[in-house]
Amino acid sequence: MANSPQAKKRARQNEKNRKHNTSLRSMARTYLKKVNAQIEAGSYEGAQEALQKAQPIIDSMVNKGIFAKNKVARHKSRLNAKIKALKSA
Repeated sequence: MANSPQAKKRARQNEKNRKHNTSLRSMARTYLKKVNAQIEAGSYEGAQEALQKAQPIIDSMVNKGIFAKNKVARHKSRLNAKIKALKSA
């Protein structure tokens, strides 16, 4: 338990930031799920459009420290590959 005033303030700030980061992480995951749902439905145009909406969101999460750079790059690469496979199929 925090005893000093500065430790109490730090605890309040950490809790506030944790809730904010959780909200941002959830939003980004929702956008990724929307892309995956379009891919599962077999809609190339829908998946392409959903990915274009999701990319700037998940890229901004890297700058905010929500996701690691390589994790976002890996997700974008895999989604692009799935969409390309969907087009050729």
